Amino acid sequence: MAGLSDLVRGVLRLEPQANAMEFEGRWRTWGDLDRVVVGLDAALAEAGLGAGTRVAGLLRNNPLTAAAILGVVTGDRCIVTLNPSLPDDRLAADIRVLQPPAIVGLARDWARPAVIEAAREIGCLGLALTDDGVRPVEGLETATGAGLRRDAAGIAIEMLTSGTTGQPKRIPLKASSFDRGIAEAGVYDGRKPGDAPRLRSGVQILNSPFAHISGVFSLFNCVSAGRASCLLEKFNVQTFADAVRRHRPKVAGAPPSALRMILDAQVPKTDLASLVAFRAGTAPLDPGLADEFYERYGIPVLQNYGATEFAGGVAGWTLGDFKALHKAKRGSVGRLNPGVQARIVDPETGAPLALGAEGLLELKAPQLGDGVSWIRTTDLAVLDADDFLWINGRYDNAIIRGGFKVLPDEVVRALEQHPAIREAAVVGLADARLGQVPAAAYIVRANATAPAEEDLREFLRERLLPYQLPSRLMQVAELPRTPSLKVSQPDLKALFEAA
Repeated sequence: MAGLSDLVRGVLRLEPQANAMEFEGRWRTWGDLDRVVVGLDAALAEAGLGAGTRVAGLLRNNPLTAAAILGVVTGDRCIVTLNPSLPDDRLAADIRVLQPPAIVGLARDWARPAVIEAAREIGCLGLALTDDGVRPVEGLETATGAGLRRDAAGIAIEMLTSGTTGQPKRIPLKASSFDRGIAEAGVYDGRKPGDAPRLRSGVQILNSPFAHISGVFSLFNCVSAGRASCLLEKFNVQTFADAVRRHRPKVAGAPPSALRMILDAQVPKTDLASLVAFRAGTAPLDPGLADEFYERYGIPVLQNYGATEFAGGVAGWTLGDFKALHKAKRGSVGRLNPGVQARIVDPETGAPLALGAEGLLELKAPQLGDGVSWIRTTDLAVLDADDFLWINGRYDNAIIRGGFKVLPDEVVRALEQHPAIREAAVVGLADARLGQVPAAAYIVRANATAPAEEDLREFLRERLLPYQLPSRLMQVAELPRTPSLKVSQPDLKALFEAA
């Protein structure tokens, strides 16, 4: 981990008085962040928690938390993600299951009685992040629990998956893989592996949640590039547009759902005038949505593709590729990153398929698995001769309706072709006769008239096969979402069940 650690800590110490991160109108300097890194390192070392130790983080988007993440990972320890947006009982249960030897978080989260109680029950060290330094939590000054799970040698992050299709899981990401992923992401920022630490001009907006890989990856990528940032606690159209207007970044990013929110809010073109590109990831991007955003604002939408298990991205668009090929490669998630190989295989037999055929995606790269074996994903994909990749949905969330396979993404695409529908989501519901049936929820565009149900069904009949038609349609004001703004299928299913 020496390469990434040296780069990040080198950036923090180049100009300690320079502005590094703005949050809620206040700037923290590089020196402010470094003091948290140093203080956390000292507190963990004093408690006997050295390299290779697991440290759980209550990962709320905040500069102090950002510095703690940097400090744990660059100290060759493992950051174990805890999502502070969870209800108290679920967060406390997570702590009891994880049994980390240390938990670090903001004072506001240590003020939650359930968190304190769970931490005392397992006997871990508790550290509070404050503007005055890293402080031990009263009653949690040492790690004394007999069942604490301390060791995670060689692991940088135990990262939560998004939890869009079920209970979130934790994926251990190797330090070497995470290091390589950050190094290779430099291709999008003019940064080469091995470059010396340096500060760059401009301000990058960080709005992805730290409790998920997109947020941690963006943080490390930004700091590795030596670029100042404007940190948002979560994505909000008004605060995002205000940040772009004030800081005038050339590139910003958010999930595809954020593009819909910006369009629906009719954000003035002048507010986003500084942007030459908008990066979209974490969820499938409707090509029509990307076209609409480009037509409205003249800003190319550069999609990328990755996953928690990949320690970042494995494919994406560059601005040069977009200018040359966006019409020819419309709908693609971009070109494979340097060092990444891909192939498409038959879902049933595993046999490799020809270029241009749809099947399951398999990947091979130095940062994936053992670096030499093919890793099978659950994504249906197409690969062409130029290494451009199309993701056509997830094979594992197919709805089996009376023996017929329904892919939710195909139904979503048909719904979102309706001029009155802003966004849709599809989930499988249990059915006594057919096993499962698809059900669809949708949001109507601002100032549009909601279609009558039978009119919408007729619209869908022209675009879908009979077995693909949703058995139930529900108009909603908002779709239930995870912290990373993906639609939460368990919560969506619960909406239908409650109705």
